[in-house]
Amino acid sequence: MSKFFSFGNDPFLERIELPIMSLREVVMFPKSIVPLFVGREASIKAIENALTKYDKKIFLVTQNVPEKERPEPGDLFSVGTVSKILQLLRLPDGTIKVLFEGLQRATWDKETYRFDPEHEYPIVETEPINDDDSDTLEAQALVRATHEALDKYAKVNKKLAQETVAAMNSLNAPGRLADAIMPHLKTEYATKQKVLEEFDPIKRLEETFGLLNAEIEISSLEKKIKGRVKSQMEQNQKDYYLNEQLKAITKEMGREEDPVTEILELEKRMREKNMPEEAREKGLRECKKLKQIPPSSAEYTVVRNYVDWILDLPWNELKETPLDMAKARQILNEDHFGLDKPKQRILEFLAVQSLVGTLKGPILCFVGPPGVGKTSLAKSIARSTDRPFVRLSLGGVRDEAEIRGHRRTYVGALPGKIIQSLKRVKYNNPVFILDEVDKMSMDFRGDPSAALLEVLDPEQNNAFGDHYLDLDYDLSKIFFITTANSLHSIPAPLRDRMEIIELPGYLETEKRQIARSFLLPKQIKQHGLTEENLSLSDDAMLEVIRRYTKEAGVRSLERELASVCRKTAMKLVEEGNKEMAVQITAQNLQSILGVPKFRYGEKEETPQVGMTMGLAYTELGGELLTVETALMPGSGKVEITGKLGDVMQESARAAISYVRSRSDMFGLKPDFYKSVDIHIHVPEGAVPKDGPSAGVTLTTSVVSALVNLPVRNDLAMTGEITLRGRVLPIGGLREKLLAAHRGLITTVLIPKDNAKDLKDVPEEILKDLEIIQVENMDDVLDKALACGESSPRAMFCATEDVQPIASTLLKDGVQARRAH
Repeated sequence: MSKFFSFGNDPFLERIELPIMSLREVVMFPKSIVPLFVGREASIKAIENALTKYDKKIFLVTQNVPEKERPEPGDLFSVGTVSKILQLLRLPDGTIKVLFEGLQRATWDKETYRFDPEHEYPIVETEPINDDDSDTLEAQALVRATHEALDKYAKVNKKLAQETVAAMNSLNAPGRLADAIMPHLKTEYATKQKVLEEFDPIKRLEETFGLLNAEIEISSLEKKIKGRVKSQMEQNQKDYYLNEQLKAITKEMGREEDPVTEILELEKRMREKNMPEEAREKGLRECKKLKQIPPSSAEYTVVRNYVDWILDLPWNELKETPLDMAKARQILNEDHFGLDKPKQRILEFLAVQSLVGTLKGPILCFVGPPGVGKTSLAKSIARSTDRPFVRLSLGGVRDEAEIRGHRRTYVGALPGKIIQSLKRVKYNNPVFILDEVDKMSMDFRGDPSAALLEVLDPEQNNAFGDHYLDLDYDLSKIFFITTANSLHSIPAPLRDRMEIIELPGYLETEKRQIARSFLLPKQIKQHGLTEENLSLSDDAMLEVIRRYTKEAGVRSLERELASVCRKTAMKLVEEGNKEMAVQITAQNLQSILGVPKFRYGEKEETPQVGMTMGLAYTELGGELLTVETALMPGSGKVEITGKLGDVMQESARAAISYVRSRSDMFGLKPDFYKSVDIHIHVPEGAVPKDGPSAGVTLTTSVVSALVNLPVRNDLAMTGEITLRGRVLPIGGLREKLLAAHRGLITTVLIPKDNAKDLKDVPEEILKDLEIIQVENMDDVLDKALACGESSPRAMFCATEDVQPIASTLLKDGVQARRAH
């Protein structure tokens, strides 16, 4: 039978055999009472057998590897504590709660480690270690210092009961004092195990003293930290309380959102958004400012709106644009007939982009009369390049702030239309069409065309400055397209920044093809018809184009076709037969569309004196322009009517001056102008007219009236005239020739310097027109005067109808010679 010692002042020194139980991260010290929860099966059996066989004695040893569930002898420290089981309580989950009292430290021999064969619990032989406490002066001083430190520790650690402190202060033996203090220190189990393994009482107390002072420092710091945290918690609780009150107040005011939460959400979005760092920093500064402004303040709304604008803009958001040239070509051809030049420019842009990867957005300007498809072509470009489409109409814009925005100091300030449009489209590389760029005006608020200079400059628009944002915004990825009806009203600096692509008016054949392929199917579908319900003959289509529309584009043509479809739909409903087929020919067209609105191809049956047909270029394309000159007895006055512009009036004066300087060549008296008043009139007086290209027309009309010779009725002309009679080149030749062809003119006089422009005229136009190039007025008059087979400087052909007024202006003998 094993030998046991009795707890008292005389501990035993004999080796004894005891059940061993391993501890996890817990160190048992002598003279301490510790409650432990035990759940491992071997440990429970060891405790049960200690109660019955070993007089409640058990050997407790700490594991050096806490994670092991079944520790081996090598996993246990070599020094432990012989303990006594004071109390045992079994819990419902199968574990037990045991109250241990430490008796004496002891070592054990790992070779004696074995399992009880009957009950399967470990048993070892232990060798108790006796504390030889000394009573030296050094020991007394150390004990006294430890007592003082213990009192300090008790002040900072309120969990240490005063009775426990008093009991430890009553201990004067260094070893026992150290063993009593160590269980109350919050140190690692390895450190406690090191103290347990120290057999010298003085050294053990020294280590305990050092640990105790460290705990005092840590507890002091912990107390300070807790105090600081408590103050912070009190502040947080106060803030929470106030925020809850604020929420209740805002809810009563009808505002459901919490302003603080909103600002935090704005800051989060600002940090996560893909945007330039400059914009992010400014946005965060504005959010910080927002926190300091009461929500009820007017400035709060201003700052909040600014932050929302920064967050809503697509700074670096670019849409992926596939580079499929075949698809782009197909889409462009599907949507528009003709327009080869702008289509080719778009395909060139895509080809270059496919080679270089990235390309600054080009800036194109589509110039042409209304209805030729400028805006719809821009939409097709967006579809073919798979970019978003944005349209901004500049017609009537007269405020520079419409482009650049207002500064935030103004009430109701907003960014400009450019930035607003990008916010709606949510991408920073759309196709952006600036419609009607020639319709802008200016007033005291500034010139919006000047603000567009930066927008439409590829070298500057990567840092566009909007007054509202006050930040640089990159517009260089945008595909800008502008449209205009005429170039002369676009400022030169703005025009210089754009690549001009002219979209001329359509030929009759092109209009017929567009109507057949695009317009008529579209209107049939929109009016609930089928192709079997309505058929329009080629003659009827040509009649609609010639006699019911007068335009360069096809808008009016589409409206007339819509009218045909409406009348057809009404006929189907009235007849009650939705399968009925309606045939429309040139003969029954008037019953559908009414009386023709325009007269094309109708000219004077015979040449007229003083009446000349000119060619003009307007926003509607080319037009036939009639000039009439009448002579009246008078004193030399010149009357010019027809709502002519300054340039055209100057051309009329130049024509009269040219005739006066060549009076001898025309057979006129030198002072003919003193006895006659000349009235020059251009019909359609309600329509403004201007430009120098009617110079030859005005001169021919005046000469025809003065010399009493008619002008050919199948001929039209264009060209600017000088005082010496030279014919200068003009613009818009293609459109003017289209107008001549449409008006059934057979011969056209053009300046010789415009011969290079004939390559832009379709071949089908040139084959129906006789184009005569002229250099001076002699050539013009030679071809224009109806009976002028020889040069106008020679004697003029005879005519029986000699106007009395003209006859008085001729030199003596000229009238008689002309009578032959």
